[in-house]
Amino acid sequence: MAYVVTQSCCADASCVIACPVNCIHPAPGEPGFAEAEMLYVDATACVGCGACATACPVDAIKPDTVLTPDEQPFVAINADYFDCFPHPVRTPLSVVAKQRRLTRRGPFRVAVVGAGPAGLYTADELLKHPEVSVDVYDRLPTPYGLVRAGVAPDHHHTKRVEKLFRAIEEQPGFRYFLGVEIGRDLTLADLEAQYDAVVYSVGASADRSLGIEGEQLPGSLSATDLVGWYNGHPDKVDLDVPLDGTSGRAVVVGNGNVALDVARILALDPAALEHTDIAALPWAALCRSNVREVVVLGRRGPADAAFTLPELVGLAGLAESGAIDVVVDTGGAPPPTGTRKLEVLAELAARPARPARPAAAPGVRRIVLRFHTTPVRIAGDDRVRAVEVVRDGTTEVIEADLVLRAIGYHGRPVADLPYDAATGTVPHVDGRVRPGLYVAGWVKRGPTGFIGTNKSCAEGTVAAILDDLDAGLPTPVGSLASIASVVAGRCPAYVDLAGWRAIDAEERRRGERRSRPRAKIVDVDEMARVARAGTTPTPRRGYPSLRRLVRGFDGRT
Repeated sequence: MAYVVTQSCCADASCVIACPVNCIHPAPGEPGFAEAEMLYVDATACVGCGACATACPVDAIKPDTVLTPDEQPFVAINADYFDCFPHPVRTPLSVVAKQRRLTRRGPFRVAVVGAGPAGLYTADELLKHPEVSVDVYDRLPTPYGLVRAGVAPDHHHTKRVEKLFRAIEEQPGFRYFLGVEIGRDLTLADLEAQYDAVVYSVGASADRSLGIEGEQLPGSLSATDLVGWYNGHPDKVDLDVPLDGTSGRAVVVGNGNVALDVARILALDPAALEHTDIAALPWAALCRSNVREVVVLGRRGPADAAFTLPELVGLAGLAESGAIDVVVDTGGAPPPTGTRKLEVLAELAARPARPARPAAAPGVRRIVLRFHTTPVRIAGDDRVRAVEVVRDGTTEVIEADLVLRAIGYHGRPVADLPYDAATGTVPHVDGRVRPGLYVAGWVKRGPTGFIGTNKSCAEGTVAAILDDLDAGLPTPVGSLASIASVVAGRCPAYVDLAGWRAIDAEERRRGERRSRPRAKIVDVDEMARVARAGTTPTPRRGYPSLRRLVRGFDGRT
């Protein structure tokens, strides 16, 4: 029995360290690790001990004997890697560098602004030093950033990294100040008076624009906003998503993983999402949706597609099962080959075509992966009606009621920090903005990498912090008690770790009643009430199931 990696790698690299025979590659320090879409297990070297599966924070590694039909392609994918990149030298890579120790005794206090993966990995690296305590701030009452509000609801395996975050939260010296916005409730100067060092890990919350006419019409949205909407992000609860248009078609511009995510959520039968943690009202809206075809536009060809192989394999599995009809449109040119990703696309393109039908017709919904197509204008009067595109010099019009741009994230300026508008990042050297002030995550490196990429990113930033602590930084005037007093005075409703635990427990309790992993609370005030009370009494009428909710929206009893 050998083990197999079955999804995009979180890049945490815990599995590499756990493997006793060094059969997982590319490993940290090897060419390609930082850019790798996933890691690979060498079946000829694997001893089947399962250490890697135990260490993986997202349960991506499984024995080859228990793979589902949709996961079977990963056996060949893992083998292909070692055919191309053999690793005959088996020096154990689980040689862990000696833990660095601070030369100054401390204690030291560090504030981390942003409770997403970058912030929590930074806290974890800092808390390896008993001299250091860490307070993590976030403007929302809930942590985990894009793991909570950016991962597609049907990618439940990716969200299992929350188990790792929970372990980080339980370390001595860790505190949360959630529901506190730095730049509004507290300033950078306030933090610097209380802490030895301040780290910003606030991500990249904006999206890139297309820069074409009609982009501001109602019905033209960013994929970022749509992802936040169906994931229950409080800022996106009231997003106007027109799913009732007469064309029955949505267009997604971009062909990365986010583009495939939003296309898949729009095209899946809502019944397939009923038992996920998708937000209730968006699920009800998807149940009433008229969208029957989603066209994903790529400006360049299949060889330049930005989506990862695991995402494409997942989509191919849905096509094979009949859950979604997938069409590959290269404009008549044969799909190129040469990589496993291109081979999967070619196999999709070669599938027997389903009978032609109007986009708004009932039945299985369709995703069209259309390449070599550039949008030049979004047409409409009071709302989106169509997208004008150019392919091979010919202009075409694609009728659509919803247009989503998924061409990348971009960081916004952060109060009191320098800003590079071209990259959307804060200028720094190895994570150091200046001694005492640091950055980690997307605000540091731009919107690249996977969840676990933030681990190596955090390690680099924390190394700079430790260097400066050893060299000597100004001593803050505050204490652990004074910090809590200042926050409580400025933001009395802040949520601490116990409050977050209460919110988490309540969401899971509500979800259990609906056979779901959780039912997210999307109202910030309600989150605060649940956090304060520790538990919320069950309303007299109970929590409606999602299906009852949909019937209520449709006016049925």
